[in-house]
Amino acid sequence: MKRLVSIGILGTQLDGPESRKRWEKWRPSVSICQQDDLVVDRFELLYEGKFSRLAKTVLKDIETVSPETSMKLHEISMEDPWDFETVYGVLFDFAKNYPFDPENEEYVVHITTGTHVCQICLFLLTESRHFPARLIQTSPPKRTGVESAGDYRIIDLDLSRYDQLAERFEIEKRDAQALLKSGIDTRNKIFNEMIQEIEQVAIQSRHPILLTGPTGAGKSQLAKRIFELKKSKRGVKGSFVEVNCATLRGDAAMSALFGHKKGSFTGAMEDRDGLLRVGDHGVVFLDEIGELGLDEQAMLLRAIEEKRFLPLGADQEVESDFMLISGTNKNLTKEVSSGKFREDLLARINLWSYELPGLADRREDLVPNIGYELDRFAQDSGRAVRFNREGRDAFEQFAVSAEATWNGNFRDLNASITRMATLTGSKRINLELVHSEIGRLKKSWGKDPVITGNEGLLLSVMGELANQVDPFDVPQLAEVIRICRKSKNLSEAGRRLFTVSRLSKKTNNDSDRLRKYLSKFGLSWDQVVIDSED
Repeated sequence: MKRLVSIGILGTQLDGPESRKRWEKWRPSVSICQQDDLVVDRFELLYEGKFSRLAKTVLKDIETVSPETSMKLHEISMEDPWDFETVYGVLFDFAKNYPFDPENEEYVVHITTGTHVCQICLFLLTESRHFPARLIQTSPPKRTGVESAGDYRIIDLDLSRYDQLAERFEIEKRDAQALLKSGIDTRNKIFNEMIQEIEQVAIQSRHPILLTGPTGAGKSQLAKRIFELKKSKRGVKGSFVEVNCATLRGDAAMSALFGHKKGSFTGAMEDRDGLLRVGDHGVVFLDEIGELGLDEQAMLLRAIEEKRFLPLGADQEVESDFMLISGTNKNLTKEVSSGKFREDLLARINLWSYELPGLADRREDLVPNIGYELDRFAQDSGRAVRFNREGRDAFEQFAVSAEATWNGNFRDLNASITRMATLTGSKRINLELVHSEIGRLKKSWGKDPVITGNEGLLLSVMGELANQVDPFDVPQLAEVIRICRKSKNLSEAGRRLFTVSRLSKKTNNDSDRLRKYLSKFGLSWDQVVIDSED
C-alpha cells in the first residue's frame, strides 16, 4: 500500500495563532491529519522564514494529533506572495527538485492555505503534472462550537475533461443524497442504491412512501431527511409531523389524528386540530402504522385519497393536503391476510416502498456511523469525545464482527457511544472502557459469554484479535491449538501436525515449522498452552 504524502503552504492566518487558544479554532493544515479516514504518512510544509515559529508550532501540533505522521519543513522565499510570476517560480523550483516516488507514494496538494495566487499556482502545477498529485481541499466544521477536524475533499484532475454544468448537477444530486444519509459516507451497496432512488422520488413525487424494516433501523430519521430535502426544493411548505401509532388507542387515536370538537367525548374540553390538519402542506410521518385500528385506517384512507376528513364530533369536514410517509416493522401483507390491516389502505400507501436493512446487515457502514454518533454526542452535550487508537481499533473490530448482533440496530449503537463518551474522564475513550462496553452489549443481547467451538477456542487464546482471523483459517488454527495442548512440547506437537509432509523432507525441523505457523497469527507456544488443563 502506497504511503500518503501531503504538500501544503503554511497558512499564516488560518493556521495560527501560536497561543493556547489555537486549539479552540479550526486550522486547515492540522485538520488534514485529524481526519479519521485519511492517514497522512508525511506532511511537507512550505513556509516563509519570517513565520518559522508558527511553522514549528504547527509541526508540533500535527505530531500531537497524528503521531504516525512525519513532518518536514521547507523554508521558501517569496518577496511578494501576490505576484504570479514570483509565486509560480518558487513553487515550480520546489516541484522540479522534489524527489517524487510515485511507485511507492501518492501525493495530495493542499490548496486551502496560502494566498489565492499560491492556490492558483498549486492548481496549475498539479494540473500540468509538475506535482504528480491530486488536490485536497479542507473546510471547517459545519456546526460551530463543536470540536471537529472539519471536512476534506480530494479532487482528481484532469479537470479540463469535465463538463462543468453536468458536474454542478451531479454535486447537487450528491448533496441531496448526503442529506438523506445524514451526511454519513455509507458504503453498503443496497442501501446506497435505495437512497439514490428515494432522492429522485422525494423531489419529484408527493405520493405516499412506505418505510419498512426492523425497529431502530432509522425509519424516523430518514423520514425527517425526506421532509428536509422536499422543503429545500420547495416541494412542501408546511411542517413535519411525526406520530407513533403504537401510542394511539380508541377515541384518543381518532382525536390525535383527525381532531375533535369540544364535548365530543369525556375529557374533550375544547376544540382540537388533529395532527393530519397540523401537517397541511407538509409531511406527516405515521410510524408503526400497522398498530392503527381498523376504524382509524378507514378514515386515514379517505384522508389520503380526498384530502378531507371529519373530526370526531364534528358535522363539517376539514381539508388537509399533506404528504404521507409511513413506517412499520411488521409485514403488512401478512397483516392484511389476518384481517388486521386494510388491503385498500396498503395498496394506497405502498406505491413507493423501501425496506431499510438492519445494522447487522450493513456492517461496512458501522465505522462511519460510529463517527456520526460521536459528532451527535458532541452536538448534544457540547463536549467533543474521540477514541484513542487502541480503543477505536478494538471497538471497530468488535462492531463489524459476527459477535455483534446489534439487536436494537442504530439505537444500540447510539446508546453504546453515548455511554462510553459519558463515562470517559477525558476526551478519549480508552481500551478499558471499550472492553467494559462490549461486555455490556453482549449481556444486553443475551449472548452466552462462554462461546464454544472453534471460535470460542480462538477467543479464549487470542481475545478480540480472534475476529481478525479469516473464516478459512479458523478450523485449521483451532485444530493446531488442540494438538499443541495435547502434546508435551513443541517438538512433539510438530511431529503430530506434520506427520505426512515430514517424510518427504531430508531434514525435519518440526518445531520451527510450528513456531512460524503460530507466529503468523501473532501467537507463541506459551500463549497456546498456558490455559491448557493437560
